[in-house]
Formats: sequence, C-alpha cells, structure tokens
Amino acid sequence: MSRGVKISAALVAAFVIAVGAILVVTRTGGDSDASAAGGTAVAVRADSHRISSAPDGSPVFVEFLDFECEACRAVYPAIEELRAEYGDRISFVVRYFPLPGHFNSERAARAVEAAAQQGRFEQMYQRMYDTQPEWGEQQVPMDDVFRGYAVDLGLDMAAFDAAYADPATAARVAADVADGEGLGVTGTPSFFLDGQRFEPSTYQDLTDAFDAALD
Repeated sequence: MSRGVKISAALVAAFVIAVGAILVVTRTGGDSDASAAGGTAVAVRADSHRISSAPDGSPVFVEFLDFECEACRAVYPAIEELRAEYGDRISFVVRYFPLPGHFNSERAARAVEAAAQQGRFEQMYQRMYDTQPEWGEQQVPMDDVFRGYAVDLGLDMAAFDAAYADPATAARVAADVADGEGLGVTGTPSFFLDGQRFEPSTYQDLTDAFDAALD
C-alpha cells in the first residue's frame, strides 16, 4: 500500500472517529470568551505555536486539537508527512482545544504548554500522541504521568511544576479554546488554511488544497 493510500485511510478513519466524538462530546454553544471580551476570534495569533515556519507571506495551516482525541492521534502521522513535504513553504500551527468530555485533555495541554515555556513544545506535543493509549480515556488525573514525560525530556522540573500549576498556563490554553469556539469549532481535529475552515477526508484533499494555496 502506498504512503498516500495509507494516510488517506488514516484520515478517513480519523474523521469517522471525529464525527462519532462530536456526537458524544462537544463544547456548548454561546459566546466565546474572546467574543465576550470584545475581541475577534482568529485562527492564528502571534503567540500561537508553530511546528513549521515558512517565510512571511506563505500559507498558514492551523489545527485545533485535543491530545486525548483518538481522531487527532489518527491524523497525526498525516500531519507529520505534510510537514516533511510542505513545511518549508507552508507554516504549520497548533492550537489547543481540549474537549470537556476528555478527563485529562486540559491537563495534557497544560503539560505541553509548560514544556513550551522551556522551548520543548514539539517534543512534548509528539510525546502526547506517542503515548496516548497509555493515559487516554482514563478517569483519574494523569498529572504524574505527564510530569514523568517532562523528566524524560530533561526539563527544569521546578520551572515545569510552577508553569503546570500556574493559572496563566491554563489561561493560555483557554485563549486558544476561545478562538476556536469563536470560529465555530466544536470538535477535533479542526483545520484552517489561511483562515478558512477546511474539512479534508483524504490525503489528496490536503495536498490539493496546499498546492492551490501555493499557486
């Protein structure tokens, strides 16, 4: 089976999972925090995490994700393949969108954000997906597990612990959620290309959209 076929199958599986997840657990409607504060929701901000940075003026691909979301993990290999192929021409941006029905998703996002404060966003982001079967769908706090990942990454643990517990870290995660809600995101993964909502179902859909954005 070719790489493209494998990834297309993963995307189809991911979106089947995503549809089921959206039916079971979505965020409630209403004004987002950004709207309530008089702000305007946007797909990407200056402080958003870029896992690939293309030159200024290049297209920007944004994923709102939940580290405990099975669909997000299923599509993760496709995103990595796309980064390898397009990362020098398209910027890839990750934004947090922990769903309320996932017990540890907000904790996972805070752990990734705490690692990001030490320049290790991508490493912790990858670690969450690589280990999701070990901690996902648990109904008890996985704080110690996430702390163990920080130890494995060689982080300054006093700084990590402080950041993980800091309300400002939770607020940073919530700010991404507020933008997502303001943009109509209700489930994960949700994608935007140059600020427009984008719903691919195959790898070819992704590459076609990327190629069109680069024309």
